[in-house]
Amino acid sequence: MAAWCWDYWVAEALLKLESLKVMRSLRPIHLIRPESNQTESDELEFYDGLRQWDRASVEVQISETTFQKWLQDIPSSGDDTVIGNGEDDDGAGPCGGKFKKLLIFSGNDYLGLSSHPTVIKAAVKAAQLHGMGPRGSALICGYTNYHRLLESALADLKKKEDCLLCPTGFAANMALITAVGSVGLLLAEGGKPKRDERVAIFSDALNHASIIDGIRLAEKQGSLVNIVYRHCDMVHLNSLLSSCTMKKKVVVTDSLFSMDGDFAPIAELVKLRRKHGFLLAIDDAHATLVCGKTGGGAAEKFKCENDVDICIGTLSKASGCHGGFIACSKKWKQLIQSRGRSFIFSTSTPVPIAAAAHAAVNVAKQETWRRKAIWNRVLEFRAMTRIPITSPIISLIVGSEVKALEASRLRIALSAVHTRDDLRKLVTALSECINFEEIGFNCKNYSSKL
Repeated sequence: MAAWCWDYWVAEALLKLESLKVMRSLRPIHLIRPESNQTESDELEFYDGLRQWDRASVEVQISETTFQKWLQDIPSSGDDTVIGNGEDDDGAGPCGGKFKKLLIFSGNDYLGLSSHPTVIKAAVKAAQLHGMGPRGSALICGYTNYHRLLESALADLKKKEDCLLCPTGFAANMALITAVGSVGLLLAEGGKPKRDERVAIFSDALNHASIIDGIRLAEKQGSLVNIVYRHCDMVHLNSLLSSCTMKKKVVVTDSLFSMDGDFAPIAELVKLRRKHGFLLAIDDAHATLVCGKTGGGAAEKFKCENDVDICIGTLSKASGCHGGFIACSKKWKQLIQSRGRSFIFSTSTPVPIAAAAHAAVNVAKQETWRRKAIWNRVLEFRAMTRIPITSPIISLIVGSEVKALEASRLRIALSAVHTRDDLRKLVTALSECINFEEIGFNCKNYSSKL
């Protein structure tokens, strides 16, 4: 029911756009390779295990001055002087400044692909051939064969008919939700929809800020009604859906929540979708390439790819690059590219970034050891701390504000290129201000009440 109704409404909305002469089209520009590069190979290189370059995504340096300001919580605008390439063997920079080595446990480069030589090579090669590529919005001149190739790879990854690239994941969510709201506006009699003609969007209480802001914008336009359900509470959602008189219903949720690290109950959402006939959209930013046998994300992990109508994702996390995307049907793509203002009025992704992201998707699919490695780190952290975490995103809840300040970071993100020794160092450092046994006990009690 959901798919058929929404297909009909979207088709009708597209007919209205066509009649108003405001349907927008994407026409890829084919960038020409200089003759001197015509015979150069495009073959990608893959590796079967951790290499030294992988560590660049989790090992960084910081000046002693900046480090001390950080420890003392002194406000900074990021204007500390940085000179040279970092530390020499004696720990001093080229101008005598001291540097400290740090391990990153707060980044989103889940597979360590930002420093992969194949990804780097793709970006460098594209930059050497085309510079940054045409600088304009995708609808004018910024959409190239590189962007189309990446969209096709992402559509295949997500098992969807098509895909639309956006400048960021934030912009992708904004574009989708404003386009969803536009259905109510376009199909309303007299131009301004009555309440029952609007779109009812049901949003998880802990959804990402980009979803929330997209909903707020669409609300201001009078195109949808926002209904928030308690975090992952399917009983509450079912009740709200049952009492809603609006026909056009959408449920939107993070698949893997960015702060708490818990998964949305996607299998239960699918059951409710079949019962109530709503459109199901998931923000798969933190699960893409991390979850599922092929890296297809949360829907692949929970074996319900065909029941998720629209999948939003990012290229700035497990892909190690930059940008966002919306995997959907061709009709939805046409609607979003015609009504999604954050897509329409943004300059497209630079060609080297699109090339790098395409390489990253291919590397992630081929180097399956990376997915195995990150989930091994999850198991190892559980064993070391006895905290029943379920994903690479770890939210540590401590008792007092003083303890929270001592711990500095309460959200931890694991990576495939972290080692077991890295985790031991992390756990040792955190144990000075966190009681892991107490946290583990509280987590078990909380889980038993769900």
